[in-house]
Amino acid sequence: MQGLSERQYAAHVGLSRGAIQKAKATGRLVLHADGSIDAAASDARRAGTTDPSKSRPKGAAKSGMKPVPEAAVSAVGDTLKEQGMNAPVTGGGTTFLQAKTAHEVLKAQERRIRLARLKGELVDRDRATALVFRLAREERDAWVNWPARVAALMAAELGVETAAMQKVLEAHVRAHLEELVQPRIAF
Repeated sequence: MQGLSERQYAAHVGLSRGAIQKAKATGRLVLHADGSIDAAASDARRAGTTDPSKSRPKGAAKSGMKPVPEAAVSAVGDTLKEQGMNAPVTGGGTTFLQAKTAHEVLKAQERRIRLARLKGELVDRDRATALVFRLAREERDAWVNWPARVAALMAAELGVETAAMQKVLEAHVRAHLEELVQPRIAF
């Protein structure tokens, strides 16, 4: 026997004998004249014809695949949880199907957001923040200028000095505006 038997080759690559028989039947293995398997040539042919996303490598170092960062795995888990699906335990690994499902869900969410933006249902965050800031500044300026506008009228109605009335009003308005500064809007 020049090469390996089906059982020996199955042990060599870490697959079942049935998988090796299927690969042999479909021509994905290189055979010697006596029907034994040429391991080196078969490994090369299988590597060229096998979809890496459907293979199950024993270790990331063996397959040449880079390890997936933990942040990416947790992001997949978060996406699956948001959709009410089973998420992998952190550190337990994510299956290709789970990652592919999360990817499709994220693409659908992104398309929904783009469509909402095109319909005008979403606004730009920076633009909204600038608008709220401008409106708050205009409101504050209106209150700061109010005592100067009404102090003379109020002083005449109450029979007091205009300057004193304006000074008291300004102090109370500024104190009130200082109280309003406390809550901060966070987007």
